[in-house]
Amino acid sequence: MTALTPRTPPPDPLTLEVVELIGEVVARFYADYEEAAADHALTGAQARLLSLLSLEPLPMRKLARKLRCEPSNVTGIVDRLESRGLVERRPDPADRRVKLAATTEEGRRVAKSLRTSLRFAREPLAGLAEEERRVLRGLLERMLGAAAE
Repeated sequence: MTALTPRTPPPDPLTLEVVELIGEVVARFYADYEEAAADHALTGAQARLLSLLSLEPLPMRKLARKLRCEPSNVTGIVDRLESRGLVERRPDPADRRVKLAATTEEGRRVAKSLRTSLRFAREPLAGLAEEERRVLRGLLERMLGAAAE
């Protein structure tokens, strides 16, 4: 005899509406991001990798996890960005067998330009009052924290 597993109730209409709105926000963000990347002659994946590296140098495997792709894909993206002088490989000071990908000065400049050129951040989000943005940030952090558990 198998144990019965409790069924979770179906989502209520408000939750379904919020999920749809989140989906629309994500779609608009990605469309805006792709357009900003294209303005810098980058693919969306190249722009996302460059943005991640502008925060800190990262090993290739960690980049692959963050981008949710295969390490071999990251190698190709880093190769292309490196050929444009936006990224460089350097040994990890903690383990010289590991290579870190890091932005160059030009790469940091392009990453900053990408962030500031996103219409989505300038228009709908900037239209919210500072306190509304703080509340939204807190709610999103709570949602992401709950999803990680």
